Amino acid sequence: MLHLLLITALPVTSQIIADTYLFICLFQVVHTHKPHFMALHCQEFGGKNYEASMSHVDKFVKELLSSDAMKDYNRARVYLDENYKSQEHFTALGSFYFLHESLKNIYQFDFKAKKYKKVTGKEIYSDTLESTPMLEKEKFPQDYFPECKWSRKGFIRTRWCITDCAFDLVNIHLFHDASNLIAWETSPSVYSGIRHKALGYVLDRIIDQRFEKVSYFVFGDFNFRLDAKAVVETLCAKATMQTIRAADTNEVVKLIFRESDNDRKVMLQLEKKLFDYFNQDVFRDNNGTALLEFDRELSVFKDRLYELDISFPPSYPYSEDSSQGKQYMNTRCPAWCDRILMSHSAKELILKSENDEKIVIYDHIGPNVCMGDHKVTKLNFLALTQCCAREEKYGKHKISRN
Repeated sequence: MLHLLLITALPVTSQIIADTYLFICLFQVVHTHKPHFMALHCQEFGGKNYEASMSHVDKFVKELLSSDAMKDYNRARVYLDENYKSQEHFTALGSFYFLHESLKNIYQFDFKAKKYKKVTGKEIYSDTLESTPMLEKEKFPQDYFPECKWSRKGFIRTRWCITDCAFDLVNIHLFHDASNLIAWETSPSVYSGIRHKALGYVLDRIIDQRFEKVSYFVFGDFNFRLDAKAVVETLCAKATMQTIRAADTNEVVKLIFRESDNDRKVMLQLEKKLFDYFNQDVFRDNNGTALLEFDRELSVFKDRLYELDISFPPSYPYSEDSSQGKQYMNTRCPAWCDRILMSHSAKELILKSENDEKIVIYDHIGPNVCMGDHKVTKLNFLALTQCCAREEKYGKHKISRN
């Protein structure tokens, strides 16, 4: 059996306290689970101002690779998209892979040579990843971007073969909601449609005819949001709505929802970048699972993607105040943005629980501490490696022993 740990995170790399908490939580998870193979997918690596944070990024990588907690992982691959001067290519994605010393015969796929190569030592690749044959990296086509404005959205794909188990790992970052007011207008929102198009593009790329088909895991910041119109109509079912418009353009700039009685108490204020609901407990009680009925974006891909049951609170947007680790910001409606998804064949690799032992864990890391505006999400599981080779009509793998 193969023990895997998949993690998706948006490291701050500019706020010392937040990154310290991230390191502590990551190392605790490694110590607890002791995986054979750990994959850490990061998005927006370097934060909002990448150029100013470059030194922090380098320090983050060096500390992660040299830490005592990772001493038993004698092979590593790190892929950092650092070429922020290349607007047409830059994604700010970072993919980290750690292999335990106990693992033998680990291979990574060379997409150019179309064969596997044995993994030895620790290597870091950055700057221009387009020339690295051990991965596929793409920024979404410009016409996919809302209003055709470039932003750091795309994906990185790597392929691995461990103890004869082959699988793809895809680091992904999809488009966000630019305006709460626009997201509220229709159900589903226009932003949901943009994410749908981009995710479909990625899935089509990783199962096209260029390479053999293998099981795949796609994890990162999908920016999936709750159906805003349905959420607001439910949370404010008995409220009256006041519309405020700009004096010069007559454009709607604010919506205020008030209770019909109770002295017309304000329940919700909605602006382009404001979602101020009076009672945040609704997003935390019972891990917010009452709101999962409004988490609908993945349903479009139910025939292509599978997700384990969610039993943790929405992963975004948390306060970046280090003393408010469980508090949401009032900028967006809380949602499960950070996810770990898989192909249906990959689901079959996961060893189910035996004797009530919880060996599959899909959860947050550090739920009570601040690590930025996103919570880190993990999937810990054992894989049945003897089943791996039967994925969707595998061909024979070409292995390079060099």
